Amino acid sequence: MKKQDPISFLENSFLSIKEYLKSAETGDEKMIITAEFIKILELETRKLLALCTILNQDDDFVSSINAEVNRSNNLLLKAEHFFIADLITAYQQNEAKESPISRFVLAYYYDVLRNNHFADVAGISALNKLVTSDEFNVHLQKIKKENTLSTTKNHYFILSTLAEKKDKRLDIVADQMKVFLKYAYNLDFSNTKELNTFLGFEPSKIKSKYEAATIADDSLEKVMKELNELVGLGNVKKDIEELINLLEIQKKRSQKGLKNIEISLHTVFLGPPGTGKTTVARLLGRIFKHLGFLSKGQLYETDREGMIAGYVGQTATKVDKIVEESVGGVLFIDEAYALTQNTFGNDYGAEAISILLKRMEDKRDDLVVVAAGYTEPMKMFIESNPGLNSRFNRYFSFNHFTPAELFEIFENFCKKSDFIVAKDAEEKLKDTFDLLYSKKDEGFGNARVVRNLFEKCVQNQANRIIKLKKISPEVLKAITEEDIPEPKETEKKVYFSNEEEND
Repeated sequence: MKKQDPISFLENSFLSIKEYLKSAETGDEKMIITAEFIKILELETRKLLALCTILNQDDDFVSSINAEVNRSNNLLLKAEHFFIADLITAYQQNEAKESPISRFVLAYYYDVLRNNHFADVAGISALNKLVTSDEFNVHLQKIKKENTLSTTKNHYFILSTLAEKKDKRLDIVADQMKVFLKYAYNLDFSNTKELNTFLGFEPSKIKSKYEAATIADDSLEKVMKELNELVGLGNVKKDIEELINLLEIQKKRSQKGLKNIEISLHTVFLGPPGTGKTTVARLLGRIFKHLGFLSKGQLYETDREGMIAGYVGQTATKVDKIVEESVGGVLFIDEAYALTQNTFGNDYGAEAISILLKRMEDKRDDLVVVAAGYTEPMKMFIESNPGLNSRFNRYFSFNHFTPAELFEIFENFCKKSDFIVAKDAEEKLKDTFDLLYSKKDEGFGNARVVRNLFEKCVQNQANRIIKLKKISPEVLKAITEEDIPEPKETEKKVYFSNEEEND
């Protein structure tokens, strides 16, 4: 399925802004919000939604950005949630010059990103009355308060995550910020540096700031609390606790001058997607740091694409760079078995493995490698190479979540986002998870499936209650039986998506 290119969506953005501002000068002064303005906002926010779709398809991005809010329940927020938070932070930089138009723009972006709802131009008169009302201002203040994800001043989740990874999509996101601020405040930035100055965003200081925050705030007790709050994973938690006990005793023996057996911390994570492997790897890095076995405890994520280049000699350079950035922490290789899948007739995967093994030996005192993927392919991968087999002798098995655990994950999504599962909806949800679990295969997405179902329920709820004349807080919070798709419909969508991904 062809992905949309977010760059093409931005090509005409600034032209349309200029045309709007020009036309607004000759319009009805009493009409604060015009139909033409709403149409332009719809066009621009659809581009932003397309960008969110692309970011949400990037598992590395999703896991990394969620780590910034210390998520400890296997639940992942989508790019839309983080864009709302970032736009609110950007909006507040110029809040002293807030106007009915700026308030409307923020509310419009929120409604699109949160509810996928676009204001109807047919109700233009009502909208103009609404934006000047006290009720609208109160509601907007509530939106700002409830969607602020960071207590750190001038923290931008999406910009920071992409900057840390040196992701080329950073420029695209910056352009989206420029568009938002142009509509909200009529601000014009000639380049990204000017935008960053306005935002108070300093890409060069991101890494050092995060490292300092980790040193100041983290503790072994905090990490273990996060681990134990994860849904399910009973066997993994037990394995980690036993490993910690072993390492603690090793330290005590060393302090008494006693000899220790050599312990390899390199680990294989076995299991299907959406079961928390990346989350646990990140926690392990912090645990090993607090126990004194790693100097930093950071996580570096990669996969076959990140390690292998298309020309002789380039693979070695890529692997060397990855290892150097991972020293002091955990190198997490997702779907590591793909390194041996030689689709193009070259042997660059074998080269990557050979170099990795050497670097693991060179950095053995301050590097942990976690190789993750589906159970059987990973076992074959490790056993196929004596070097891998000798270094990876610790295995953690991540099982599919049970129906009860899937339901618990759904409830956690609701709690985090101020929703409540109504009693009449519980049975239908449980039937859905029973059905999905009974039909599961190794590719079943577990928490990812729950996240997608939750988003669909929120969309259905919005479409249902928007027609009501009076919407109480209780109505806004409740997800009812009517909002939940039929179990068979969800099953069809889940497994059709899996087939598309495997095509």
